[in-house]
Amino acid sequence: MKKYYITTPLYYVNYMPHLGHAYTTVAADVLARYMKSKKKEVFFQTGTDEHGINIERTAQAYNKDPKQWADEIVIHFKDMWKTLHIEYDYFIRTTDKEHEKQVQLIFEKLIDNGNIYKGNYEGLYCSSCENFYEEGEIIEGMCPIHKKPIERISEETYFFKLSKYQDKLLRYYKQNPQFLSPSYRALEIIRFVENGLKDISVSRTRVKWGIPVLRDPSHTIYVWFDALLNYITGPGYRIDKPDDSFYNIWPCDVHFIGKEIFRFHAVIWPAMLMALDLPLPKKIYAHGWWTVEGEKMSKSRGNVINPIDIVREYSSDVFRYFIFREVPFGQDGDFSYQALKNRYNSDLCNGLGNLFSRVLSMVKKYCQNIMPESPNNSRLIEYFLAVEKEIDKDMEDLNFSLALDKIWKKISYMNKLIDEQKPWELAKTDPEKLKVFLSDMIWGLRMIAKWIYPFMPETSVKMSMYLAIGETKDKIIGDEKISPLFPRKN
Repeated sequence: MKKYYITTPLYYVNYMPHLGHAYTTVAADVLARYMKSKKKEVFFQTGTDEHGINIERTAQAYNKDPKQWADEIVIHFKDMWKTLHIEYDYFIRTTDKEHEKQVQLIFEKLIDNGNIYKGNYEGLYCSSCENFYEEGEIIEGMCPIHKKPIERISEETYFFKLSKYQDKLLRYYKQNPQFLSPSYRALEIIRFVENGLKDISVSRTRVKWGIPVLRDPSHTIYVWFDALLNYITGPGYRIDKPDDSFYNIWPCDVHFIGKEIFRFHAVIWPAMLMALDLPLPKKIYAHGWWTVEGEKMSKSRGNVINPIDIVREYSSDVFRYFIFREVPFGQDGDFSYQALKNRYNSDLCNGLGNLFSRVLSMVKKYCQNIMPESPNNSRLIEYFLAVEKEIDKDMEDLNFSLALDKIWKKISYMNKLIDEQKPWELAKTDPEKLKVFLSDMIWGLRMIAKWIYPFMPETSVKMSMYLAIGETKDKIIGDEKISPLFPRKN
């Protein structure tokens, strides 16, 4: 059976990892954990993009060679993913020898089958994003993404016949409406392709830090052509020794990317796959950007958010919860420490944490810690099971914030039920009714623990331990004091 294949983009190693990198990678991890909870086999790949003139220049600025610089930065990415409990299956680097070899062989194949040809190119070029732009895309002489001056360069190059795939791409978009996601970003790509595709330059003679073209080593392969191929070289696509096991993973089910690189992944990448006669991915999901206190995040402003700092003060689970609860996934969002603190105290401390402590304290006080029996004809559990179907759909549609919203409404509902039923009074007037009520509460918490697992794995495991999920023991908790899930922050 084919594995469910999830990727992040490759992260450029010109700087340390930050909030933007973490957002994409945690999203992929949330989906991977959810799919695994549904008994699906998953292949989750992430990695780093390490070639190109920007890496060469950055390394020189620190008196290091590019590979040494990349090796050092990669450690920071891997450390952050460990801190954020990212459980990837494969970490690929574009400097991996096998990847470099396959990129060269793929380039040769595309020359041989007529999809790449040699010529001369003159155009407007941004060295920061290593991309050519049309005149109409330039804003007052500046790159539309990096707001830096555009260079006009002329050089011998190899071209990829992107224009050849214009009609095929448009047909694919029409026949596969989920491919360009979310749907409100699709029109931008469709209009771009409808306006006419031009063949693109896929080699450089001025850039030395890259993968040389086998038959013409004076050219290095364009960093974007190189990087996009990671999605097939990682799971085992091999030109020199084809292996059908590659198709146990490929095609990709979801590519997570930032919106600034949507065009590369939604236009150039599928055209490259068509040129290789490979199936196309099922979905490319382009999410928005994070600002910080209303301003763009940048080194020069000194407002780059390091998720590890947040984890130190709160926890990995709190960070993971906040970034998907605060902003609908896919849209632009604004980060502030005050918003984080507010969410923590209201949603986590007063919401889930308070509910968990109240229920377990009452079971300990009124039921001697004995696990309540399975609920029979419980309206609460029937209600929760119906909602679970909606949560599943939200997760599969990548509507993470909607899923969390539904979960927290159920948490609020359970807290409200406690206030209305007054179990401390039932303990005196109707002990049997109290047992039924607490049984519902325990089973409701068990469902919540399951639902939050993709977002908050540590919290889910802690709740499951106290709630005896998967255990045969009769008691929910021992005699020890129940530690709060989320101590209040002043």
